[in-house]
Amino acid sequence: MVFLTIEQEFFNQYRLMYRPFINLVNVQLEKYQLFSSQWALLRLLMDKGPHTFVDIANFMFIEKPSVTRLVQKLVELGYVETVAGRDKREKLVQLTANGEEIVQEIKSQLKPFFEQALAGVSERDIEIATKVLANICANINR
Repeated sequence: MVFLTIEQEFFNQYRLMYRPFINLVNVQLEKYQLFSSQWALLRLLMDKGPHTFVDIANFMFIEKPSVTRLVQKLVELGYVETVAGRDKREKLVQLTANGEEIVQEIKSQLKPFFEQALAGVSERDIEIATKVLANICANINR
């Protein structure tokens, strides 16, 4: 019989949760022609305002060409637009009015899914898990 260390079990449970979670979120996003990575960008812009391509790449831990593809798709859908930044070389990505409406609609659609996923988990446990995951992320990205 193989016994996992507590660390191995932690990451195993995370892995077992992550893929099914992303797959179910993607199903919810299908009708908007979105995937979870595009949804993450829309949420960033809604929560924190316009961002440069470089800022988005850093926030999402992806390369700038990947950001360009993400943004192009969202521009095609009419959810975001690019505008001039502080200097002519810098472009900012921001939500359109339609994008803001879509974000609100998706948030309300996802709320029951998140509530179901977190059923039986106390608010305190959610706060602790959030801090733990943030610490692990910081450790990995040092």
